[in-house]
Amino acid sequence: MSKLENYYGKFCEDKRLLSRHGQVEYTTSMKYIHKYLKPEDRILDIGAGTGRYSVALSNEGYQVDAIELVKYNLGVLKAKKSNVKAYQGTALDLSRYQDNTFDITLLFGPMYHLFSYEDKLKALSEAKRVTKKDGIIFVAYVMNEYSVLVHGFRDGHIKESLAAKKLDETFQTQTNIDDLYSYIRLDTINQLNEEVGLERIQIIAADGPSDYMRPILNKMDDETFELFIKYHLATCERQELIGASSHTIDILKK
Repeated sequence: MSKLENYYGKFCEDKRLLSRHGQVEYTTSMKYIHKYLKPEDRILDIGAGTGRYSVALSNEGYQVDAIELVKYNLGVLKAKKSNVKAYQGTALDLSRYQDNTFDITLLFGPMYHLFSYEDKLKALSEAKRVTKKDGIIFVAYVMNEYSVLVHGFRDGHIKESLAAKKLDETFQTQTNIDDLYSYIRLDTINQLNEEVGLERIQIIAADGPSDYMRPILNKMDDETFELFIKYHLATCERQELIGASSHTIDILKK
């Protein structure tokens, strides 16, 4: 918790989502949220961060609750003076809410920072519990291959990562509570869904290659960047590209 607090105390999530690679992720996520939103839907944003999604959806007129673990983030969210009902809490315990409360549940941050399979299972189970029958759950993950390619090969840490057993023989990351992020592959995501009993509607690449291409995106003129977003939205459902995206969003039905 202290490591997360220190990290997010220095890291501006709003600024990240306003960056060019962040705009790709935000635009894509909002497109698919709106695809499944209905008038009068009640939304829960678990791991809401500074409220980039919850405040925007509240400003559209939806009733939004937000749960955020990190006090700093929660303070930034509340300072925006929106109608979001925001509370400090954890994805592992949503006991303040009754079963079958929300039409749409966003689980966009917690799976990045839950390291054990059991904790991921618990967070997904809690999201399912508070979601109405036939409600929709959006779950974001940060993908394994992104970590290996960027931190391992691009940034030159592959040998030390293997020596420290941060990667196994299949190049699956082996992170724990001393690390900041937990990286996952599609087979584990599928296993979690099966064990919790959730039906996948679709899984998408939230940002595709954009995180790998930050310097290139930043140099693009506005017209070319708009074409890149258009390209990404045209390809983000292609299954051959999902696992290489830095972030994915799994869209599930209870």
